[in-house]
Amino acid sequence: MKIGAIIQARTTSTRLPKKVLKELPYGSGITVLEQVIRRVKRSKLLDEVIIATTINSEDDPIVEISKREGIKCFRGSEKNVLERYYLCAKENKVDVVVRITSDCPCIDWEVIDKVVDRLLEKGLDYVGVERSYPHGCGDVEAFTFKTLEITYKEANNDFEKEHVCPYIYFTNKDKFKINFLKAPSYLTAPDIRVTLDTEEDYALLCAVFDYLYSRNNYFQAVDIINLFKEKSWLKLINRKVLQKKIFHSLEEELEEARKLLELQELNKAKEAIEKWMV
Repeated sequence: MKIGAIIQARTTSTRLPKKVLKELPYGSGITVLEQVIRRVKRSKLLDEVIIATTINSEDDPIVEISKREGIKCFRGSEKNVLERYYLCAKENKVDVVVRITSDCPCIDWEVIDKVVDRLLEKGLDYVGVERSYPHGCGDVEAFTFKTLEITYKEANNDFEKEHVCPYIYFTNKDKFKINFLKAPSYLTAPDIRVTLDTEEDYALLCAVFDYLYSRNNYFQAVDIINLFKEKSWLKLINRKVLQKKIFHSLEEELEEARKLLELQELNKAKEAIEKWMV
């Protein structure tokens, strides 16, 4: 049985283009993507780590990074990420797929191993992680190739193809044996955000790496939590950033828009949406 981590990566992010090519630590010459790859490689249960990027020429630098890091790189559809995962896993004969996103340079490899271990130990189809760890440390999903193949052949909605796994845990959650890992109490800190979507996120990550990377290149979730306890002001840097979500209706999108307007103190626009929603 082959267990493979597939890291999805592209440079055409809408909120922060080329974010995976930004340097961490700042000025180090090491990219965000390289940090992700090196952390994922520390897993004890993975047999292989593969990058899944797009066929776009803008993503050629991602291919070069994968070569430097000594891992394979698969190129596929930009929009249909589900297809990209399926074809990548099929080509590389992966039996258990671990899904990692390239915007998590603080990913904790011990969480990866816990997710994989639970999937195998309980004979499950899919294991995700509850929003309990610091956001960016425990963003991991694992599923069997059989589950991925069923999803690829049957998923029809755009959000199912863009985000890979909603068909499993949302649209057809009764069809699969699924489970969600929860952080132990000492690692529970869902209010900490160390993922990368915006300039504010990048500023925070630069600060985190400035404090922790020189002490230990492979700091973990517990080190991040302790840092934020010591320097609680760090949360102020990206406190107004809303995490991108999967929306299943217009009402859900409008509610998220209302929250964003409230954060930006655009009260008249917020009130207009609230009236429209009634």
